[in-house]
Amino acid sequence: MFRMKICGVTNPEDGRMVVRAGADAVGLNFYPPSPRYLELDRAAEVAEAIGSAAVKVGLFVNAPRETIEKTLDRVPLDALQIHGDEPPEFLAELRAAFGLPIVRAFRLGPDGLAPVVDYLDRCRALEAMPRMVLLDAYQKGAYGGTGKTADWSLAAEYLEATERPPLVLAGGLTSENVAHAIESVRPAAVDTAGGVESRPGQKDTERTKAFLKNARETFEKFSCE
Repeated sequence: MFRMKICGVTNPEDGRMVVRAGADAVGLNFYPPSPRYLELDRAAEVAEAIGSAAVKVGLFVNAPRETIEKTLDRVPLDALQIHGDEPPEFLAELRAAFGLPIVRAFRLGPDGLAPVVDYLDRCRALEAMPRMVLLDAYQKGAYGGTGKTADWSLAAEYLEATERPPLVLAGGLTSENVAHAIESVRPAAVDTAGGVESRPGQKDTERTKAFLKNARETFEKFSCE
């Protein structure tokens, strides 16, 4: 679905910039406590600026279906990223209601991959597997965007099993470490928000360009092997 996602874009100018820099997916944050949260009118402006140049992914945390439906009525999203405590049954409900690809995000906490594996087993039983799985760093009380680095060894372990959705690696990725992260884990995609910002919600052009360049070159290196 995508390889390089810049999440938490908050204005049309940044939306156009990250697409020009080479992002093939852009995350729009609909989680009110986040400093990158978008009101619907603003989100529609950002989505319009991005157009069809990148996959527009809406990030939701413990949002009811009605909130997601209201968002989709106003903002033309291409995929949903579910980042909270939603059960597998909720993914099945969203698939039936909207038919959009779903990225299911997990925080790699003290229990490691066990909760992820159990969750995906339940999704499989419901025929509601997400299109992609995003693994992020764990911080108590936070649902991503912390800047902490995810456990790359656990992320690599996720890929050892077959028949799991493609992996999106997130958590503390920057232009300085993204190449090493891709080399170490071999994910299908990478995702960053704070790693390319000058302040929360404000993307830095040079950091964004460097991140995407380093990620793209590393993905291309492995695709040629």
